[in-house]
Amino acid sequence: MLSLQGDPWKNLAKLEKEMCLMKRQGDVAIEDYKSALKQKWLEIRRQQNQCDRTNGLTKFINGIVQLNPVEKHYFLKWMKFSLDKEGKMEESQRQFSHLPCTAADLMLEGFPVELIDGDASNIPMNWVVDVLTHLHIRLGGRSRMVVITVLGVQSTGKSTLLNTMFGLQFAVSSDRCTQGAFMTLIKVTEAVQELLGCDFILVIDTEGLKAPELTALEDSYQHDNELATLVIGLSDITIVNMAMENATEMKDVLQIVVHAFLRMEEIGKQPNCQFVHQNVSDVSAHDQNMRDRKHLLEQLNEMTKAAARMEKQSREMTFSDIMEYDPEKHNWYMPGLRHGVPLMAPVNTGYSESVCELKKYLFEFIENRSRKRAGKDIPDFIVWLKSLWKSVKHENFIFSFRNSLVAEAYHQLSVKYSEWE
Repeated sequence: MLSLQGDPWKNLAKLEKEMCLMKRQGDVAIEDYKSALKQKWLEIRRQQNQCDRTNGLTKFINGIVQLNPVEKHYFLKWMKFSLDKEGKMEESQRQFSHLPCTAADLMLEGFPVELIDGDASNIPMNWVVDVLTHLHIRLGGRSRMVVITVLGVQSTGKSTLLNTMFGLQFAVSSDRCTQGAFMTLIKVTEAVQELLGCDFILVIDTEGLKAPELTALEDSYQHDNELATLVIGLSDITIVNMAMENATEMKDVLQIVVHAFLRMEEIGKQPNCQFVHQNVSDVSAHDQNMRDRKHLLEQLNEMTKAAARMEKQSREMTFSDIMEYDPEKHNWYMPGLRHGVPLMAPVNTGYSESVCELKKYLFEFIENRSRKRAGKDIPDFIVWLKSLWKSVKHENFIFSFRNSLVAEAYHQLSVKYSEWE
């Protein structure tokens, strides 16, 4: 039914990145190569514009646009149930001009909207910008926001964490994982607006990194690095979700993010990092947790120093120069969600209590930060999104953790700490 979401869209995404990176230029003159890429781009766009709108898509658009809010919720819920059960645009541009406004309305009603297409590893920039612009209009220009993102390896409970913290409904199950990144709008009351210095919170849920189904692909590390850099760059607060069994894989990703932030001159900001340690058997073991925090900080600092040396930075740098991070305040230990083996085991109330403590701290942090700096609104976010996406598309990410000098430095570091432990 979604003919525009198939191979032409994926090929277009790859082509746009090649137009930035020029990896396969070879001996061809640069202007000739650029011209050839542009012709391919135009041909794919021509193919897309020839796609007819399917009957299913027509019915969906009519359902979204013409139904009243109650019927629309009913329609979308049942469609979601049907898609979950099964497992699984364009006669003329004028026919779709009203859709960004409809998507903005859906965001105001609490529905998540796709920000990053997980299949193509790309941002449909025109669509996202139009949706956000209409959202800004719908909000009467009062769109100051705080952006909170969760990032982590696949199946570490990222969506569950956000659902518990904010009462959201991101899809969670053992066999259905988030793909790409989705943004959800959380409206706050007028009293909270004054306290937090924002009109709403934008929550971004991301697909799991190091997904087994992507590891066989040639550009799997590129995909993870782009996603991690994008969502951290867009965030005011990034919740890094770590489980005991895959902490090393998460540090692998952080290494690349640190390097990318050092290389991008346009970045110019420090996202706040909150590390959430999942499935901790004894969250009250202060001494053990203190050693873990110290160990993590030393590793993060070594990562930053190694990346800074490779970029020939003139000064010694630590992780806190790249991200806003305090090991004593920004580490959280969560017990398992359930007592025993899911899915029939009873829910552990200690999990909700720990999430509530994190949420309370985040609101206090946002309130304190609002006194020091003005909040950004949707137009500011759009400018930043365009700039960051342009930077990411031009970023080679050549320092794959698996094949760079940084890997050797990290290997030596791991040996050192294994002996220490």
